[in-house]
Amino acid sequence: MIDTVEKKLEQVSTLLDMLSEDTSIPRNIRKGAKDSKERLFGQREALDLRCASVVSTLEDLSNDPNIPLHARTLIWNATSILESIK
Repeated sequence: MIDTVEKKLEQVSTLLDMLSEDTSIPRNIRKGAKDSKERLFGQREALDLRCASVVSTLEDLSNDPNIPLHARTLIWNATSILESIK
């Protein structure tokens, strides 16, 4: 089970990297993705709390009216993976 959680976290990390490095995405969303990745891999809180916090942040980002459709799709993919970890 730990193996699958690590793989899911790696997938989310890749998606968040894609978001934070894509210059066609507004700066505030790229920063939110970068901050979410840092929070997700921080060790101060339990994994379920970190996942819930990142899901909340990503949901806020996906509701931004300036977000491109492809970025919203990446956010939804990351959110669904994180929700399966909880």
